[in-house]
Amino acid sequence: MYDNEELSEIRTAKSDWEESTVAPVLDHYGERKERFATVSNLEVERLYTPADVADLDYDEDLGFPGEEPYTRGPYPTMYRGRTWTMRQFAGFGTAEETNERFHYLIDEGQTGLSVAFDMPSLMGKDSDDSLSDGEVGKEGVAVDTLRDMEVLFDGIDIDEVSTSFTINPSAAVIYAMYVALADRQGVSRDEVRGTLQNDMMKEFIAQKEWVVPPEPSLRVVTDTIEFAVAETPKFKPVSISGYHIREAGSTAVQELAFTLADGFAYVEDAIDRGLDIDAFAPQLSFFFNSHNSIFEEIAKYRAGRRIYARIMDEWYDAEDPRSKQMKFHTQTAGQSLTAQQPLNNIVRVTIQALAGVFGGTQSLHTNSFDEALALPSEEAVRVALRTQQIIAEESGAADIVDPLGGSFAIEALTDETEKRTMRYIEEIREMGEGSVRDGVLRGISEGYFHREIQDASYEYQERVDRGEEVVVGVNTFTIEEDTSPDVLHVDEQAAAEHQKKRLKEVKAERDDETVDRHLDSIREAIRGDENVMPHIVEAVKAYATMGEIMDIFEAEHGRYQETVGLAR
Repeated sequence: MYDNEELSEIRTAKSDWEESTVAPVLDHYGERKERFATVSNLEVERLYTPADVADLDYDEDLGFPGEEPYTRGPYPTMYRGRTWTMRQFAGFGTAEETNERFHYLIDEGQTGLSVAFDMPSLMGKDSDDSLSDGEVGKEGVAVDTLRDMEVLFDGIDIDEVSTSFTINPSAAVIYAMYVALADRQGVSRDEVRGTLQNDMMKEFIAQKEWVVPPEPSLRVVTDTIEFAVAETPKFKPVSISGYHIREAGSTAVQELAFTLADGFAYVEDAIDRGLDIDAFAPQLSFFFNSHNSIFEEIAKYRAGRRIYARIMDEWYDAEDPRSKQMKFHTQTAGQSLTAQQPLNNIVRVTIQALAGVFGGTQSLHTNSFDEALALPSEEAVRVALRTQQIIAEESGAADIVDPLGGSFAIEALTDETEKRTMRYIEEIREMGEGSVRDGVLRGISEGYFHREIQDASYEYQERVDRGEEVVVGVNTFTIEEDTSPDVLHVDEQAAAEHQKKRLKEVKAERDDETVDRHLDSIREAIRGDENVMPHIVEAVKAYATMGEIMDIFEAEHGRYQETVGLAR
C-alpha cells in the first residue's frame, strides 16, 4: 500500500520522533509500566505506522466485506442489514422455570435462545441416577426425556426462533429431541434453526466433559453432521468452540489455533465419511471468547476468518463461498468476572462485547454481572441484554462495516495473530503426518494441548500475583465493604423432586417394548457402520431417556479415562 521510498521516510520520521519528541517526555515522566502487553502477554508497540504493515496486500489480505478472504466480515453490509443475534444463555431448575425465563427474555427483546443444561444432562445421566444427586437443575435445566423438551419450549414456535444448545457428550440425544419436537409441532425439519455445540475435541482438550473416548466421540459428531445435511439444513450440527479453551487459561492465539484445528479435524472426518465439502461446510459454526484486551480480540476474529478461508480453499478444495466463511458466536469472558465489586463486571462485559461487534461476530452472549456468585438474576440478565441493545442501537458501532479495518495497529496485530496461529496449526498437522484430525487426536492422547494451556494459564496467574496484570477490585483498587448483590436462589431439592416425579410418570406411561426395540437399533448402529442419529430420534419419540441411550454408548465403547501427564 506504500512504496519503499515512502516507507523509508516513515521509518526515519518515526525514529526522529522517538528521539526528539518521545525521549524527553520519557526522561521527565516515564510511562506507566516498563512493558505493555495484552492479556495473552503479546507485547504491543507504543505506536504503529504504515511500516508495521509494509507487506499488507489489500486484495489478498483484506478485500471487501462479503468477499474472500473475509477478513472484513462474511457479509457485505454486516450490521447495517441486521444486527447480530442477541442470544443470552439461560437454564436452571426445571423445564417450567427455564421456559418462564425464555419467555421473559423474548419479551425483553432477545432474538435467539440459548439453553444451559444441568450436569447430569451434560454427562448423559438421568435425574434419578445416584450420580445425579445434588446436581439436578443446579447449573442448568434438567432434561431427561422428550417430555422435558416439550415443556421447555411450551408456547415457543421453534420455526420462528433460533435455539443454541450448549451440550457435548450427550449432544446427539438433545439434537434428536429437538428434531422430534419439531415433528410433534408440525414444523418442517427444513425450517428448524439453531446450533448444537457438540464439539467433543475441545472437551478432551479443555472442558473435560466426556463419556466415551475421542475416536467414537468423533464418529458421533460426524453422524450428526451427516444427518443435519440431509434433514435439517438450517441447523448447525457443531459449534467448534474456543470459548472453553480460553476459559481454561489459553492465550488468544492458542484459542484460535486449537479451535481451528478442531474444526479442520471435523472437516477431514466428514470428507472421509464421503460427504462433499460444500454440502456440509456451510453448516459449521464457531464459538469464541472475548476477553479484556479489545484490540487483540478484534485481531483474533479477523485473522481467524482469513486463515479459515484460505485453508478451506487450499487444503480442502472448498468452492462454495459459504464453505469458506468462518461464522461465529461470541461470549464475553466468564473467567474475567470477579466476585469482588461485581458491578465492575458490567464495564468488562461492555468492552468485551464491543470487541466481538468490532470483530464481526454473528451472535453474542453478554455475561451477567453476578455470574461469579450465582446463576444470573433477572435484573442482571436484563442489564446484560440491554448492554447489547445499547451497543446496537445507540453507540454507532453497528453502523460501519469493519470500522477499525485499516488501522495500522489492528492490521499489524491481525498479521501477527495469523502468523502465530498458523505455526500452531502446522505443528498439529505435522503431528498427524499431514492430517490435522490425526494431529488433534495425537495431541489429546499425548497431553500436548494440556501442557500448552497449562503453561499459559500458570504464566498469567503469576503476572496477576506479581501485580503486573491488573485486575481492578482484586489486586488493586480494593475496598473492604461487602458489595454482593441479591442473587438468584434455586430450590434444588424441589427441582430434583419435581424432575424425578415427571421421569417416573413418563416411564410408567410409555410402551417399554417399543423403547427396548429402538434402544436395540441404536446398539446395532453403533456396532455397525450405520448413522446412529435416525435411531436416536425414534428412541426419544418413544420416550427413551437420556441415560438409557447414553448407557449404550458407554457399554459399547467404554468410559474414557484421562491418563496423560501434564508435566513436561
